[in-house]
Amino acid sequence: MLLSANYLIDFNVEATDGNIGTVYDYYFDDRGWKIRYVVVDTGKWLPGRKVLLSPVCIENVTVPDRVLPVELTREKVKNSPEISADMPVSKQYEVELHKYYGWAPYWTGQFTAETGGVIAMPPMEADPGERSEEQIESTHLRSIREVRGYHIHASDGKIGHVDDIIVETKNDMIRYLVVDTHNWLPGKKVIIPPQWARDIDWAEKSVQMDVDRQAVKESPEFDPEEGVNRELEIRLYDYYGRPKYWS
Repeated sequence: MLLSANYLIDFNVEATDGNIGTVYDYYFDDRGWKIRYVVVDTGKWLPGRKVLLSPVCIENVTVPDRVLPVELTREKVKNSPEISADMPVSKQYEVELHKYYGWAPYWTGQFTAETGGVIAMPPMEADPGERSEEQIESTHLRSIREVRGYHIHASDGKIGHVDDIIVETKNDMIRYLVVDTHNWLPGKKVIIPPQWARDIDWAEKSVQMDVDRQAVKESPEFDPEEGVNRELEIRLYDYYGRPKYWS
């Protein structure tokens, strides 16, 4: 299922024994555009605190009710390692978090951009804290809230800004950036896979896509009310002549 990140924000997060808060943000790995954590604002339950949960503990997303059920107890979440509300998330914290919950570390093994994951995953280390300083400090996490508003450039000029992000919920992959072109093409929004990016300047909040302005101008229009379906995806990939990500 392909859903809007804007829509997924504010979903209620339900543990096995009660509510633990609402979705505040999603953190993704910028090497493969795969969501690694749901950022949960615990609200009145744990005032002033946010917690990170891996998608591996999420059961089926309940879309009509806007609920994310997680296979954790409130007590387990309450006692999880605390984190600063600000990015970046240190690798040391990720190691502690995965060790606490018993999650297999996604960063172990050979990274593949196609899947946004890893291959040849060995068993979890007995003591993942025993890592080099370089490994501990390195992180590739980005905030979806932060990326909204990034400037999008074609190969020959600016085309708009990121208005939304489309996520495939079955595998947590970010499939599309929704680009609002209203300063150039009033009223038109388009979708472009982030994998088509030629360059990303995180400091300048800018993404350069491997497409030109004329191609974007004539590309299939995105209607937020209809969302993304396979028909639109086929039209998009056929229009650009790019290989499809699905078989």
